[in-house]
Amino acid sequence: MASSRSVTASLQRTLVRRNPIRVATQAPRRCLQTNSSLIRPRPGFRSLGQQRAFSISVPRRLADVNDDFDPKSIDRESDEVDVCIVGGGPAGLSAAIRLKQLANEAGNEDFRVLLLEKAGEIGAHILSGAVIEPTAINELIPDWLAEDNEARFENATPATGDKMRFLTKSSAIPIPAPPQMNNHGNYIVSLNQFTKWLGDRAEEVGVEVYPGFAASEVLYKSDGSVKGVATNDLGISRQGKPKDNFERGMEFHARITLFAEGCHGSLTKQVIKKFDLRSESQPQTYGLGIKEVWEVQPEKFQKGQIVHSLGYPLPADTYGGGWMYHFGDNLVSVGLVVGLDYPNPWLSPYGEFQKMKHHPLYKSVLEGGKCISYGARALNEGGFQSIPKVAFPGGALIGDTAGFLNVPKIKGTHTAMKSGMLAAEATWTALSSTDSGTIFLYDYEDSLRKSSIWKELKQVRNMRPSFHNPLKLYGGILYSGLEAFVLKGKVPWTLKHKGTDSGATKTADQCTKIEYEKPDGKISFDILTSVSRTGTNHEEDQPVHLQVKDWEKHAQMEWPKYKGIENRFCPAGVYEYVEDDTKDIGVRFQINAQNCIHCKTCDIKVPDQDINWTVPEGGGGPKYYMT
Repeated sequence: MASSRSVTASLQRTLVRRNPIRVATQAPRRCLQTNSSLIRPRPGFRSLGQQRAFSISVPRRLADVNDDFDPKSIDRESDEVDVCIVGGGPAGLSAAIRLKQLANEAGNEDFRVLLLEKAGEIGAHILSGAVIEPTAINELIPDWLAEDNEARFENATPATGDKMRFLTKSSAIPIPAPPQMNNHGNYIVSLNQFTKWLGDRAEEVGVEVYPGFAASEVLYKSDGSVKGVATNDLGISRQGKPKDNFERGMEFHARITLFAEGCHGSLTKQVIKKFDLRSESQPQTYGLGIKEVWEVQPEKFQKGQIVHSLGYPLPADTYGGGWMYHFGDNLVSVGLVVGLDYPNPWLSPYGEFQKMKHHPLYKSVLEGGKCISYGARALNEGGFQSIPKVAFPGGALIGDTAGFLNVPKIKGTHTAMKSGMLAAEATWTALSSTDSGTIFLYDYEDSLRKSSIWKELKQVRNMRPSFHNPLKLYGGILYSGLEAFVLKGKVPWTLKHKGTDSGATKTADQCTKIEYEKPDGKISFDILTSVSRTGTNHEEDQPVHLQVKDWEKHAQMEWPKYKGIENRFCPAGVYEYVEDDTKDIGVRFQINAQNCIHCKTCDIKVPDQDINWTVPEGGGGPKYYMT
């Protein structure tokens, strides 16, 4: 097993500067070695009432601000751990907790598991419906709801009833829900709250949790295996020049690196390409989930009620559906998922969501209430056919970054957590059996194929691609019903996805233009009002993390064909085409990166695939509440 190495004082200073409150309240559970003395955190160091950072009088290494300075000329600080996990969602936290459980049971408390999360707080970038199936959490933390557990999760609302409706413009027609959507025994939660709670449990067992650290680069050994990750540089201006607060990124070296970035992870994209992990799978397909949380009038609240809808407002050639979950005290989660393989570039998922809320099914509950939160996130819809190889030399993919969402069930938290636990167990076994060399997690690949995840996703593999048929939505509903109630996935065939989501987009002149009504400010809202509810904040003077090599060339390629599709598919108003008579096409392309809520839709849907979503400075982005 790799030996535990103390965090250097220089590294700790960087941790303090990047996230002073967090580090002051959660010091690593080991000594910090400086050149001149040994500094030990005093008892109670993690108490919020005793916030303090290390006081070490070593001059900061700042860059000279001049055009010739190359930030890469400064060496990065590095730290060595046993396992590094990128991403603080349910999958990453479950893997971290399970690893430390195994290490602590074996008496190896020095086994180091470090988790990096780009959000400023654990859970701040998490968004889901969310109804969770408790199988994985019951296994990981059996007493998670027990009354005698002082650290129990206190915000789970048991599901009490299911409704499925097919919507026309003014009607809601009851239809049978497939067995996969039976929510008996499940819980409605805020995934934001649940993830924060998991983060606390991870710290309790000894995981080193560092939010505010955006992993931006995969590091490789000379043999090509993954060595770890590096975080991005801080204090770089929008022009790419170092500012007076410049600080080089940090490297984290690990024997195993687990990528748990969530849907369409920026580092996962690189790893999949380098190791050709999709050589035996179909391309991933995606949906965009847009969500609000409302506080509704008490007489309209039905605690534990779960409602799903199909049909209106989406056209028949667009996959998707709405939801409404009653949870907590007079809170309602309401949202719409739109398949990103929609063909009409005039369609706006955000506009469709605002339209849906005016349907009587939703408006009757929301009217007189107050919207308290908003958010959006892409989700994997490819299912079984689109699962890539998950293991590679030095690391593995876990959770939604690998694509374990059960689309017909509309659930992925339990499969994400279970995959993290399987990877943790395979990692512990592998690291326990050898002290050196590159590790390949064969056991993870094997255990995944023998797990409930594989069986569950294989059974429903044909439902999502069945919507690509001449009858469109109606044919998909008929075939999915046949699969759900009769065939149950036992057919010898596996339907293929039609293609990539970006490739599904038709040109604007091939489609009917869609005009959306002006928001009323009570049930529907303009996009900037919604973004204001996300708590989104980015340092404005930093490189644009939505990378387009040539903005003018992009506009010349996209505008004539798609007439501003970027402005419509983005649920945060990041992209704009502004009238400009000096341009040949009459408009100029603009990116308002500070509005970005990290949904990843642009990277997925842009037709010419020339937008690359990368991480901004750590801690930037949304600060979701109750999502």
